[in-house]
Amino acid sequence: MTTPELGLPMAVPAQGLPAAVRIYEVGARDGLQNEKGTVPTEVKAEFIHRLADAGLTTIEATSFVHPKWVPQLADAEQLFPRVSELPVALPVLVPNERGLDRALALGARQVAVFASATESFAKANLNRTLDESLAMFEPVVNRAKTEGRHVRGYISMSFGDPWEGAVPIPQVVRVCRALLDMGCDELSLGDTIGVATAGHVRALLSALNEAGVPTHTLGVHFHDTYGQALANTLAALQHGVTTVDASAGGLGGCPYAKSATGNLATEDLVWMLRGLGIDTGVDLDRLIATSVWMAEQLGRPSPSRTVRALSHKE
Repeated sequence: MTTPELGLPMAVPAQGLPAAVRIYEVGARDGLQNEKGTVPTEVKAEFIHRLADAGLTTIEATSFVHPKWVPQLADAEQLFPRVSELPVALPVLVPNERGLDRALALGARQVAVFASATESFAKANLNRTLDESLAMFEPVVNRAKTEGRHVRGYISMSFGDPWEGAVPIPQVVRVCRALLDMGCDELSLGDTIGVATAGHVRALLSALNEAGVPTHTLGVHFHDTYGQALANTLAALQHGVTTVDASAGGLGGCPYAKSATGNLATEDLVWMLRGLGIDTGVDLDRLIATSVWMAEQLGRPSPSRTVRALSHKE
């Protein structure tokens, strides 16, 4: 049983918030990449179809990374053709030029590169220094733009690093500015280990604006390790951010950062936005049904509080 027929949550708009938010759904890629058991290609494809049917218009489909590094996504060539005709944006992660080749060969229209704000994570994730990783991405971004593709730049460890601790804001700004200067159309600020707090979010967004990074190019990607994801999202919305990454059912973590827990659950985000009178275009009932179905495929309940509350499955 769900509650829209009861008028819940009651929509009470707040001043200074956007009228609409684009949810950048990452469940099919970031959500599943760290699953220990292999998720069948047909299940992934069905997941993406169901997410689209629930009204999500941007669904990150997969990653063209070498199968050795992320075995769960080794089926990118088999998966993408099964979903490519959907009338939604289907961005894919491309770690290097070879990954871009594979994505372009299948007709991917939107791609993303995955940078780091810290030396330690660049070494762990890319086996390169931070500057070497940026140098690696430059030809990827340049070629993608030449081919007319939309490019997103992820910046992991934007708020904290499990090896280095606090990450200086100017360091994050430098990486963001470099990606934007390369030609990235949008950036996603990743709180990979979930340590951000609202004041930190506001300070980073303000610093980026001062460095000439427009708010409309920014998205936020929060993990809920310390229960701060929704508070941090609200702080970003108050600053004017209108793109929020989320994962259906709260799936996901990070294979290279062991302290990282699940992403912000899309259902929890939609519930909050609905209560604020912010349009997402998402059918919450269908989304919950999708996450319940996916949880059954994975053999465990969804960690999303909203899924549990509205599906009555603890």
